[in-house]
Amino acid sequence: MAAYIVAQLDVKNTNWQKEYGPKAGALVQKHGGKILAGAGGALERLEGNRALPSVLFLLEFPSLEQAKAWYNDPEYVPMMHLRQTGADAHILVVEGVVSRLLPEGDPSCSRS
Repeated sequence: MAAYIVAQLDVKNTNWQKEYGPKAGALVQKHGGKILAGAGGALERLEGNRALPSVLFLLEFPSLEQAKAWYNDPEYVPMMHLRQTGADAHILVVEGVVSRLLPEGDPSCSRS
């Protein structure tokens, strides 16, 4: 079952981004992941009053194990430290589920 990383960043400076972006992206791919949303994408509040992050990334991985393997990859540790020099982050992982609210056979419930 797919898993998703939701990373909310409050960017303090951008000095780290040029090095971080390509290396972190390559590690996402190494673990079978892809970036679904990220820097430059529109971010709009629909509900609530919590401060919006500077940027939000949404990554998709084939499984929870692969998502965690990306985050815990020893090659990612220096990238994490680099990111932390210029941004505060809240990073979550969530396992995808097939909705139980939609009728059986609904195409939006497919596991593909």
